[in-house]
Amino acid sequence: MSATIHKSTPAKHIVLLEIDNPPANSLAKVIKLRFIELLDELEKNKNIRALIITGRGNKFCVGDDLKEAIVNSKINGAITKNLKAFGSIMDRIEALPFPVIAAINGWCIGGGLELALCCDIRLAVDNAQFICAGVNVGLTASGYRLPRIVGVGPAKHMLYTGASLPVEKAAQYGLVTGVYTKEELMPTALELAQLIASKAPLAVQSTKRIVDTAFDLDLPAAQDFQEKELLTLSDSQDHKRALAAFVAKDKPVFEGN
Repeated sequence: MSATIHKSTPAKHIVLLEIDNPPANSLAKVIKLRFIELLDELEKNKNIRALIITGRGNKFCVGDDLKEAIVNSKINGAITKNLKAFGSIMDRIEALPFPVIAAINGWCIGGGLELALCCDIRLAVDNAQFICAGVNVGLTASGYRLPRIVGVGPAKHMLYTGASLPVEKAAQYGLVTGVYTKEELMPTALELAQLIASKAPLAVQSTKRIVDTAFDLDLPAAQDFQEKELLTLSDSQDHKRALAAFVAKDKPVFEGN
């Protein structure tokens, strides 16, 4: 079976993507192309409220395919093209309007770690390992996103050493927000996605936009941005549904408008 990313809908409003490129789910060219194809679909789908990304087998993702990298090193401009394609995919995943959950089911290395960092929430299996592999292969990666998630000190330790970080330490750093057995990981990720999907989708999307700009704006600009978001939300039908449900002592059913 050829390498691919499987797409499924395990529950209403939820999409699951599973990287399937044995033995370690590397981001080979065919996987990058499949990501681009899927992102074209996801960005147009207004019905999605949460996305889960995981790997098949016992690996999450180990980053670039080094065999392809060797070939690219011999072709003029191929390395630059590959790096730009990878960066574009990561930026698009991060910019998706709905929350993205990484269900890290094993090794999370190099570009695989960058993929996880682009997600909003990271859950991990209890034997997961995290490696900032850039310095191990004469490159650099994750210097922007990782410090924003774990802090500058832990990020520098990971980035400078290229050493394996066990999942317990990853949880301590806040890199992952939950550690589970192999049997628990996907059901927990799906349960979390369903919980998010049950909330007002416009409010969730707005909250994601606010959080994603939190480190880039000064306080007055952040307050202005949040005020504009709140004004828009206060006029939404979902807000009115929530108020009506409160009066009726009922649970609101949100429709995303």
